Amino acid sequence: MDVPTTTVEDLPDPLPDDLVVLDVREQHEWDAGHVDGATHVPLGDLPTRVGELDPQARTLVVCHVGGRSARATAWLAQQGHDVVNLAGGMDAWEAAGRPTT
Repeated sequence: MDVPTTTVEDLPDPLPDDLVVLDVREQHEWDAGHVDGATHVPLGDLPTRVGELDPQARTLVVCHVGGRSARATAWLAQQGHDVVNLAGGMDAWEAAGRPTT
């Protein structure tokens, strides 16, 4: 399965209000900084917490560099969610000068 993927450069700045950002990193990574307004569900918790996510909402999935978010994106897409992976993850986000909380 091809994982739908985008880059920071292809994302509007600021992000659209209707775009959900799903951060699948661990708690300590989240605490170090995340996209303002993001939803935090660590990758390991995703199967049990998937019901908290709206499958119809356009969702950008992020992690540290893009590997975990690619796995989450592929799995969520198989569940019928409208998702896209952020290539380069939070590293790329911060390198592009995008704000974190």
